[in-house]
Amino acid sequence: MTNAARTTATKRVPMDSMRRTALVAGLFYLITFISIPTLALYGPVKSDPAWILGSGSDSGVLLGTVLELIVALAGIGTAVALFPVVRRQSEGFALGFVTTRVVEAAMIFTGVVSLLSLVTLQQDLGAAAGAADAPSLVTTGASLTATYNWTFTVGQSLMPGLNALLLGTLLYRSGLVPRALPMLGLIGAPLLITATVATMFGAVEQYSALGGLAALPIAVWEFSLGLYLTFKGFKSTSPIMMAAAAESGGADGPASAGPA
Repeated sequence: MTNAARTTATKRVPMDSMRRTALVAGLFYLITFISIPTLALYGPVKSDPAWILGSGSDSGVLLGTVLELIVALAGIGTAVALFPVVRRQSEGFALGFVTTRVVEAAMIFTGVVSLLSLVTLQQDLGAAAGAADAPSLVTTGASLTATYNWTFTVGQSLMPGLNALLLGTLLYRSGLVPRALPMLGLIGAPLLITATVATMFGAVEQYSALGGLAALPIAVWEFSLGLYLTFKGFKSTSPIMMAAAAESGGADGPASAGPA
């Protein structure tokens, strides 16, 4: 390596705070997808009303609850990371985004507690339950499972739709990312919200194929946003980025908001 090359390597522009914000938010969005295996891990609990009476392994359920706790915290992390940036566009919408993320996490925590309670009952009482106690335990188990199902419907179906409406509007208006990304969220949000409301009124079954199709655009939106923020960062041509560069004295210039 020549002296000129060494000099260039040592003078690379460091990643600025806006780029770090985009990276952190993107990674948090990608982390929220680690709960996908819970669809299979929770299968025995949801499909077998008498699961609470069995003596089988509950490690799958426990693993699923750990994954969901991580998802809940990562969801809050996306809002905390993005709030200082998107509030420059609209503080009201930004606060709404943070609020819906917190509510989503609260619903996930509630669902996790219901499943952990179910596991505790299965461990302590299930296998030793007599014929007289079995019906009451099955009813309790069904109640805890129903609690999880509805917290999932509200927390991980309705709230993501509201998240997409709020954050999608902020990102579309601000130009922080290519507008095709927030458009995907803005189109998918009404579909998911409508499907969720239909589920609440019994028109669509929980965990149905139709509900899964309605959730697909939001899943693609969040995954695509996570990838873009992680590897690209915010667009340097956004008015917010240009204003941030001006506030920092223009030392790095807007171009420093690109990939490190």
